Amino acid sequence: MNVKPDFSKHANQAATAPAFLSVWDVHAYYGESYIVQGVTFNVHEGEILALLGRNGAGKTSTLRAIARLGDPEVRKGEIWLDHQPLHNMASHQAAQVGLGLVPEDRRIIAGLTVEENLKLAQIAPPIGWSLDRVYDLFPRLRERRTQEGVTLSGGEQQMLAIARALCRDIKVLLLDEPYEGLAPVIVDEIEKTLRIIKEQGITTILVEQNAVRALQLADRAVILDTGGIVFDGTAAEVLENQELREEYLAI
Repeated sequence: MNVKPDFSKHANQAATAPAFLSVWDVHAYYGESYIVQGVTFNVHEGEILALLGRNGAGKTSTLRAIARLGDPEVRKGEIWLDHQPLHNMASHQAAQVGLGLVPEDRRIIAGLTVEENLKLAQIAPPIGWSLDRVYDLFPRLRERRTQEGVTLSGGEQQMLAIARALCRDIKVLLLDEPYEGLAPVIVDEIEKTLRIIKEQGITTILVEQNAVRALQLADRAVILDTGGIVFDGTAAEVLENQELREEYLAI
């Protein structure tokens, strides 16, 4: 008889620890479809958290719920960022207090140059991330600052989308499938940048189908399965646990 492995002892193990971002018992729906089913986890300041799972597990929906996009609709639960209740906020208010989402499609604005895309996002006056500082982090964007953003390569567009989030002086960076469609050498560049961003104290939640690359970058991992958490622990634990990887990540 085949017995499904039980990793429940790992689930939500960090839920009561002090946290910078706290997601507590969040339930979210697309219409009547119950997508996020009581998700609870914490993220500490300056940490990179990989949010993993198979297709349809609820990863992107959880990320969008944190960003307060309204789709999916959060019907129960609390989300706190640095002692502020995000669950009472609209998406633009969550952005104002330091939440930055880079969606899978990057949302580069057509008709605007690289620099115009950045200036449109930049708060005035910039507190931590001036254009010069952003260009120092992304020298390729400096070289292409007068080029229309949508004409950049996929990797350059991903850099622009991350740079644009930084221009809002964010505290938490939410990344949805940042490696999608990118060559390994470009993924290397993105990861190098994310490590530098981590050194600047920015907290990152990373949703990524390339689970091995995400785990190699992350400090911790949360694994979802059918809308609920089945594992919450260190990224190293997942990399070392073949049974866990095969059951929930197919790697």
